[in-house]
Amino acid sequence: MKRIFTLVAAMLLTAAVVTAQEEATPAAKPAGAWTTSTTPALKASEFLFKNWSSTGNSQIDITGTFFGNYKYTHPKYVWDNVVDLAYGFAWQDLDNSAADSAGGLFETRRKSNDKIDLTSALSWNAYKGWGASLTANLKTQFGNGYVYDGIGAAAEETKQKVSGFFAPAYLTTALSFEYKKTDWSVSLSFLTGKTTFVCDDTLIAHGNTYGVIQPDDFDATNPTTFNHVYFALGSYVKAQYLKKDLLPKLDLYARIELFYDYWKPTNMAWDNMVDPVTGDVNSKYALAEGETYDALAAKNWLQRRAFETDLDFELKLDYRFSDHIAANFALNMKWDTDFSGMGKWGHWQLYQMAGIQVFFNWKTPKAE
Repeated sequence: MKRIFTLVAAMLLTAAVVTAQEEATPAAKPAGAWTTSTTPALKASEFLFKNWSSTGNSQIDITGTFFGNYKYTHPKYVWDNVVDLAYGFAWQDLDNSAADSAGGLFETRRKSNDKIDLTSALSWNAYKGWGASLTANLKTQFGNGYVYDGIGAAAEETKQKVSGFFAPAYLTTALSFEYKKTDWSVSLSFLTGKTTFVCDDTLIAHGNTYGVIQPDDFDATNPTTFNHVYFALGSYVKAQYLKKDLLPKLDLYARIELFYDYWKPTNMAWDNMVDPVTGDVNSKYALAEGETYDALAAKNWLQRRAFETDLDFELKLDYRFSDHIAANFALNMKWDTDFSGMGKWGHWQLYQMAGIQVFFNWKTPKAE
């Protein structure tokens, strides 16, 4: 009996101690929390295009967009996911004739915007703004892109396909060092993989390979000889700046990305493009009519590396009139020697947009 009383007393004392500790210690907060923002929008805009791989014409258009940011914040890390989508069409009577205007054939409807951009980044903060991140980014488009020669029915008959869904697509994975401040950040990676996909035999057969190196036995009439994927390993630099309320109701976003492929100089075979004996040009790097190899061969080591470095610059300005209406301006410039849709050896691609958008934004409360 004495043992029973002793056991009961010990149990009561333990319960009292545990209860006291629970009352003295507040309930533990969850380890992490989600913060999400989903913004579908409809835009009416004015565009200017030049050498843009997804194609388009200067015009007035209607575009649907979707932007989603889904972030999980943990005391030790942050998992940030971004979905950026856009698709739009424009209508314009290019020759200002009745046959091709609203009362007639109206054949000048063209694609004006087409984007799939998915990013997932896992970041760790190490010391005073310095940290590391593991990032994956996928870029492609929804529909086919064409270049047109002429207007009206003639343009439809002579249009040439230069891009499509996963033709090209770019998957970039990077393990980066990064430095973050309130409004800006810089990421640097010496170990970045960039995989290019061109999953369209028609484009490859016509030479639109977007840097996917074809085998020596390449035969434009035999798709079994085609390569559809190219993996590059290189260096990657990304800097971005986001300033909310730069001026009252005006937001600014700027981004620049640079990628250099360690293997590209070997694949491009700068010193072997012209056979020193026969003078023949390697068929994989054939020059377009009127282009010469001499100017490229004369470049020094630094010039060649700069020439081969891909650049992607983006600038956005948004002015909020109200909770659901905003004016916006966007500029995107790219340099990519793998884009040969308008010729050989790379071109500047230019995309400019200005317009009014109606949008809706659903957000979850910020994590405490």
